[in-house]
Amino acid sequence: MNKLRNIHPGEVLKEEFLLELNISAYRLAKDTGIPQTRISQIIKGSRRITADTALRLSIYFGNTPKFWLGLQDDHDIEEEKMIKETELGQIKHYTSTAA
Repeated sequence: MNKLRNIHPGEVLKEEFLLELNISAYRLAKDTGIPQTRISQIIKGSRRITADTALRLSIYFGNTPKFWLGLQDDHDIEEEKMIKETELGQIKHYTSTAA
């Protein structure tokens, strides 16, 4: 079974919000007070979505900050799993010894 690639929240921002709603990164930056360089780095996948950015995006797009932070958390967990696959595979499962 082929594994889906790990999608950065910036790709979701770009594809599902900016392109879909015909909003430029410049306009998003101006309307939200987020520096344009930060928006650009998020879209390129080289910067994380912070709590501040999540709050601003949620107000602007009418969703929740947890939506944006959830995308970021999911991305981060998948990245870490790939990096530490061998190490994590060596962790034993907890079993109760109490009778």
